[in-house]
Amino acid sequence: MEKENIAVGLDIGTTKIVAMIGKKNEYGKLEILGVGKSKSLGVARGVVNNITQTIQSIQQAINEAENNSGYKIKDVVVGIAGQHIRSIQHTDYISRDNPEEVIGGADIQLLIDQVNKLAMLPGEEIIHVLPQEFKIDGQSEIKEPIGMYGGRLESSFHVVVGQASSIRNVGRCIQSSGIELSGLTLEPLASCDAVLSQEEKEAGVALIDIGGGTTDLAIFKDGIIRHTAVIPFGGNVISDDIKEGCSIIEKQAELLKVKFGSAWPGENKDNEIVSIPGLRGREPKEISLKNLSKIIHARVVEIVEQVFTEIKAYGHEDPRKKLIAGIVLTGGGAQLKHIKQLVEYITGMDTRIGYPNEHLAGDSDEEFSSPLYATAVGLVMNSIENNTRSAVRKDEIVAPKVPVYRAPAYERTELMEEDEDEEEKTKKYVKNEESTGDKIKRSFFDRYVDKIKDFLDNAE
Repeated sequence: MEKENIAVGLDIGTTKIVAMIGKKNEYGKLEILGVGKSKSLGVARGVVNNITQTIQSIQQAINEAENNSGYKIKDVVVGIAGQHIRSIQHTDYISRDNPEEVIGGADIQLLIDQVNKLAMLPGEEIIHVLPQEFKIDGQSEIKEPIGMYGGRLESSFHVVVGQASSIRNVGRCIQSSGIELSGLTLEPLASCDAVLSQEEKEAGVALIDIGGGTTDLAIFKDGIIRHTAVIPFGGNVISDDIKEGCSIIEKQAELLKVKFGSAWPGENKDNEIVSIPGLRGREPKEISLKNLSKIIHARVVEIVEQVFTEIKAYGHEDPRKKLIAGIVLTGGGAQLKHIKQLVEYITGMDTRIGYPNEHLAGDSDEEFSSPLYATAVGLVMNSIENNTRSAVRKDEIVAPKVPVYRAPAYERTELMEEDEDEEEKTKKYVKNEESTGDKIKRSFFDRYVDKIKDFLDNAE
């Protein structure tokens, strides 16, 4: 029987942790087999600050996903985000010994390895090196240099940098949860895979992923990633403002934001009020929806303006760098009422809400096509591309054989020899099951994952 290519993505967010199990169906669409969700404890602004609580939250999400799907998870592709992530533009070149030889993958790898040796700030490491346009002997705007001739191979790179300790802490949490880490993906890039079309990436588009603790930005132009940024504000800051402004508890502030919140204050009338139950023995509290939307509006404007500053830093006002496809909003914060209109008003750019439903199978649960799950869907898609077999059916798992008395050779019967064959088969089967990592394609991240694994192995 042909083995299924089952992929697992783990989105470790500030407000929630999502474990998603999926596979490609016969039409090339993503079929969700099971999802587990838990409240994220121990993560602040995308960074782990309490290992024990994060491990418990991950285990809870993993167990729920396994119970919903009937699969046992072995390894996961994890999204990396957080306020420690930054990106830089860098140009580098190599001089080739023989210009008469065609340029091959080894030359590009040599150039990438050279960029990986760049000196970073103390405690920082390069996570991702993404080549953009190439230049060969002065000839510019080459997207695919393999097969061409030349002596000097030059390229501009988008380099993503992060705090090594933060990434290792994520690796430690995964390992301590009893599963393996099979890959790392920058979360804004995972969200892009889930909600952006190739046409948008070619035309020029900015993806804004508004999460609980951070807002991630990824800009594409001519099909190439041009800029990434992480802004350390998200939906949680809006809830905090409501809590302070209305003098209510956090849980009530979150509910108010989700049920009655709007990013556009002109929409509510002065006499629209909502009654909140008072704390033990106290009178209920009446809150004006107009005031509520003014509080939300002020904070959303601040977040959008910071994102727009990053878009302008990329050079959006230059006609050659214009983002024709505008802005795509995704993440939990994109569900806020009238946020699309506010973003259009502040930036003057066309805006739409990004749903991951384009890649999902037709019979998928409607809940999973919410912007809330964009990153998780993108991570599963990334895992599928790597041909991982990250989970197996629980009924396929072979229980370890109980040791049996081995009779001396002269006492053995034909029946025992048959048993031995069966045992050998079992060993072979288990061996095949454990070789998921061997099937993963080598990517820019793979060496970094290996580094983390080595670090974790040597840490004890």
